[in-house]
Amino acid sequence: MLIYESGLLKVRKLEIKDNIFLVKWLSDPSVLEFYEGRDNPFDLDKVNKLFYSSEDDEVRCIVEYDNKAIGYIQFYKLDSETSMLYGYKTELTELIYGTDQFIGESNYWNKGIGTLLVTSMINFLIENKKADYVVMDPQARNVRAISCYEKCGLKKVKILPKHELHEGEYHDCWLMEYRK
Repeated sequence: MLIYESGLLKVRKLEIKDNIFLVKWLSDPSVLEFYEGRDNPFDLDKVNKLFYSSEDDEVRCIVEYDNKAIGYIQFYKLDSETSMLYGYKTELTELIYGTDQFIGESNYWNKGIGTLLVTSMINFLIENKKADYVVMDPQARNVRAISCYEKCGLKKVKILPKHELHEGEYHDCWLMEYRK
C-alpha cells in the first residue's frame, strides 16, 4: 500500500516479500555501522521476528527510488515513556512523531535521496497525521545523518547521554526536532 510519492521516491508499507531486502541491507557492515550494529547482522529469522511479528504502533515502510527498493523507514507516534525521556511533558497536547530510516543500497548514498526522503516524510506527517513535531535521535557520531537532518530543517535540541547500545557500547545521541 502506497503511503506517499514524491517524484521518483515512493514510500509504501512493508510487505512480507520485502524481507529479502531487509536481510541484504541488515547484513551489510556499511549499513550496520549506524543502524543496529556490525556485531548484530540479521538473517531471515531475525528479520521476520523483528519486522513482521511485532504488535507495536510503528508503521514500517520500504523506500523505493525509480521503482527500485533502496531502503527502509518507519514512523510512529511517541508514547508517553519516550516523550518523558526526551523531555516533553506527558500532558502535552501536541502530536509528536518519530522516524527511523536508512538507505540500504549504498550506491544511492550522497545523491540527495536521504534529504528527499526525510523532507517528504516530515511533510507527510505534518499534513496527513497532523504532527506538530517530528523527532529523530541519531548517534552523535553519525555526522552524515545529522547533516542530512539539518538540511531538512531539524534542529539539535539536546544530547541524550549513553542513549543507544551499539556494538557493545552505549553511545550519545542527539535529540533532533522539526517543529511545524
